Amino acid sequence: MTQSRGSRRVRLAWLAVPVATGLLLAGCSSTGASSGKEPQTITFAYGATNDQDKAAYDGIAKSFESQNKGVTVTTQNLPTESYAATMGTRVQGGNAPDTFYAEGGTGQADSVIPFAKSGLVLPLTDPGITSKIPDSAKSLWTYNGKTYGVPLGTQLNGVIYNDELAKSVGVNIDANTSLDDIIAQCGKARAAGKTIYGLAGSTFANNGILAVALATSTVYGPNKNWNADRAKNKVTFAGTKGWTTALESIKKMYDAGCFQDGATSAGFDALTNGASSGKILGFFAPSAAAQQIMQAAGGHVKLVALPVGAPKGTKTYLSLSSDQGVTASAKTKSPTLASDFLKYIVSDKGQEAYSKSVGTIPVNVSASSTLLPQYAGIKDEMAKNDTRGYAPTEWPNAKIYTDLGNGVQGILTGQMTVKQVLQQLDTDWG
Repeated sequence: MTQSRGSRRVRLAWLAVPVATGLLLAGCSSTGASSGKEPQTITFAYGATNDQDKAAYDGIAKSFESQNKGVTVTTQNLPTESYAATMGTRVQGGNAPDTFYAEGGTGQADSVIPFAKSGLVLPLTDPGITSKIPDSAKSLWTYNGKTYGVPLGTQLNGVIYNDELAKSVGVNIDANTSLDDIIAQCGKARAAGKTIYGLAGSTFANNGILAVALATSTVYGPNKNWNADRAKNKVTFAGTKGWTTALESIKKMYDAGCFQDGATSAGFDALTNGASSGKILGFFAPSAAAQQIMQAAGGHVKLVALPVGAPKGTKTYLSLSSDQGVTASAKTKSPTLASDFLKYIVSDKGQEAYSKSVGTIPVNVSASSTLLPQYAGIKDEMAKNDTRGYAPTEWPNAKIYTDLGNGVQGILTGQMTVKQVLQQLDTDWG
């Protein structure tokens, strides 16, 4: 069932497909680990979607070991597709690894907050941990005032875009371009034998990231506390104009030819094939995908990360999420060592190393920070704090996101109305 899959993994699921080579062508101080009597060996489990992720996770462990002589971090790479369900079962059964990848927030089988509520993960009290988690991410890793995990980094949930290819056919889109202006250029792209966006319309995950990226501006921009209000039954999906606008906007994009032919039945292979042939200019994915694609292409292409523009008259907000992270088992026999390992992960050095490896944004990035080149176009928006989190990380269950993505396909094929989709989401919320 899809409910057992982590939100970050389903947003990046297409990267498990082998990436074509020509894709889109046309030493630190010690963290102070314990030298006490507790075991100086811990396990660290994760589910890598590709070799680059595996190298990044293993690199964190090796770097921590190198700074703490006598310490061993044994890594475990578990099958990605079943990771969340497997880890949820192990945590509930009391045989979890000492430390392990987890989703921030709620709604997934490996979400931290439900584990914290049940006393299954280790509370982290070191100020070196708690002070490093930005306010925007605290709700994902904190329960009853205590911290239970650390984010690995931050990502933009929006568009991976080949700006050079787009400009070569007269299409100009940046972080300030409205959705109306984007739609107005879809015909120009079509005339050049391309489409502005590729959409894997048969997959709920790809549809879902587009819908949430739009709602980030139309719903959460005006009301950043919409999720909390929904939990209190103060608002509903069906009764919120911004949600209607977001889904209606996707239909407008479809009708204007902004997606490739056959988008409603397309899978993730349509993105890899369309990108490698230069027929699509961008696609919807977490921003780390840009780094992975550029590396796979051997430096022959430059990609940028952009938000999905909001409709004219509505301010565009960036959808930034820090929901990918690491937590520790409450049953670990090495709580101090486990805490120190998480402290390293969220430290400036740990964040910098991880971000360079996988293409994320360090969680404590500031206006003066040096970002990877693909983020240059959104630096001003980040500095102005024109950002919101990734909404599904605070939804009470994964069925809402699944039905949102499937509902988008239904809207595009004419099998569902916007109202019916939103009413289903309200039912899912409970």
